[in-house]
Amino acid sequence: MTNAAAGTPRVPTAIDAIANRHFARLLELSPEFATSLGLPGHETGYGDYSPAGTAARAEAARGALAALENQEPADATDATTLDAMRERLGLELEIIATGITELNNIACPAQGIRAIFDLMPRDTVEQWGHIAGRLRNVPAALAGYTESLRHSLALGKVAARRQVEIVAGQASGYATEDGFFHTLASGAAVAGGGGLPAALSADLAEGAALAAGAYRSFARFLRAELHPSAPEKDAVGREYYALTSRLFLGATVDLEETYHWGVEELDRLIAEQEKVAGQVRPGATIEEAKAVLNADPARQLKGTEALRQWMQDKSDAAIAALRDVHFDIPAPMDRLECLIAPTQEGGIYYTGPSDDFSRPGRMWWSVPAGEDDFTTWAETTTVYHEGVPGHHLQVGTATYRKDTLNDWRRHACWVSGHGEGWALYAERLMLDLGFLADPGDHMGMLDMQRMRAARVVFDIGVHLELEVPSRWGEGTWTAQKGYDFLARHLDISEGQLNFEFARYLGWPGQAPAYKVGQRLWEQIRDARRRAEGEGFDLKAFHSEALGLGSVGLDTLRRALLPQG
Repeated sequence: MTNAAAGTPRVPTAIDAIANRHFARLLELSPEFATSLGLPGHETGYGDYSPAGTAARAEAARGALAALENQEPADATDATTLDAMRERLGLELEIIATGITELNNIACPAQGIRAIFDLMPRDTVEQWGHIAGRLRNVPAALAGYTESLRHSLALGKVAARRQVEIVAGQASGYATEDGFFHTLASGAAVAGGGGLPAALSADLAEGAALAAGAYRSFARFLRAELHPSAPEKDAVGREYYALTSRLFLGATVDLEETYHWGVEELDRLIAEQEKVAGQVRPGATIEEAKAVLNADPARQLKGTEALRQWMQDKSDAAIAALRDVHFDIPAPMDRLECLIAPTQEGGIYYTGPSDDFSRPGRMWWSVPAGEDDFTTWAETTTVYHEGVPGHHLQVGTATYRKDTLNDWRRHACWVSGHGEGWALYAERLMLDLGFLADPGDHMGMLDMQRMRAARVVFDIGVHLELEVPSRWGEGTWTAQKGYDFLARHLDISEGQLNFEFARYLGWPGQAPAYKVGQRLWEQIRDARRRAEGEGFDLKAFHSEALGLGSVGLDTLRRALLPQG
């Protein structure tokens, strides 16, 4: 089964039509999803976060699956769409059936309801009017989410106490006088620094007060109603973890085998770091080599603006060097904007471009409060992970491929194991291509890879309560043993460590998707290389793989290795 010949426009099929209808329904169900894509007409609303909204999403998934039931693919693109939709929507229904409402420190409606404002344009009076309108809708969105949390509470399914406490603190922080909402409204100005009409300024201030009040109420609900019933134990157990592992990988893996592979991979990376340490300074240990790197003035940055500019310069240079040599990077994909995030929660992340690329892909750095010193050797690999050839190239390619991919494939199908696995694959690739040849940058890449390997061990080990490898401790994993283990292997600040620790505990299955995803990407590439022998073209492989968009890794394997 093949696609249309090169240069021949692909005619949309019946399966494309079903996928596009489902995508349109998702936009109706989630106006903020439309905003994240830069699509007009959904500027002020929120989706329904109540149990009724969950039921509507389940109905949409069932309807799409029913429509696909008797469809035969017209070409290879159709076959991948059918494979991906059946896997993703079927799993969505399985997860909804658990009755669990997600609550964690990084990726639940508590953060998402606020975070959508980061992506709303702020250049004109009209755009600030949209922000004012959405601010007024924050209370209803949080009320629906609260209803869903109460529904799960009635089923005896509550997030761990640690997550409840953290999210309550975040919600309170958004709502303070110097918190996000009041700062957003008080700093409103159009492009060029002009002021807003008095009526709109008043509307923004009132909307900010309503949003802040809603978050204060939400924090009170978490502390008064949810916290007393929240379990002390962080581990989610095998049954739910197996679902979330599939969710984030788009693949079914043997969890015990993956856990033991993570232990071996961690050992291998430590050994590689020891070799690189000797290149930094002969005879140096890993810790001594890092101290040498940290003391090097040429590798230091002071202040967030210096960090932002350094990120931008590195990103621009990577695009210039890789374009048309190792990757296809057509305009407007060649624009990436680096920004400091308006929050101080920790973490580095990427947001994709709008559908028309008028809003470029963006790399955001959320710097914890009080942190003002940065070392470039530790962060160079992260720029490649989030930018080019990492997430920006991956997400940008899918957005760009309107000629081949339907709307659901381009915008609605995102699988962490595919995305984060590609980003780690990209980091290692940049080493292979010579962009991390400097021993310091090489050490930084290994540090990040070591962190991701440690997360495989921690995440699976703690949530499944497996045995601790003897060289790292004894007995079965607990959260505290896991924290001590992470502190040993993650060379990050205390603020970042605390954030990451809580993230892994509250978002089971997501953290291992990076390293396990990289493993699966490399397995697929190597199998393709073996099959094609001397005719294997790495650039062509990357173009074909990225041109599929984000799909589950089992779907990716079937698409790229149809005989495998």
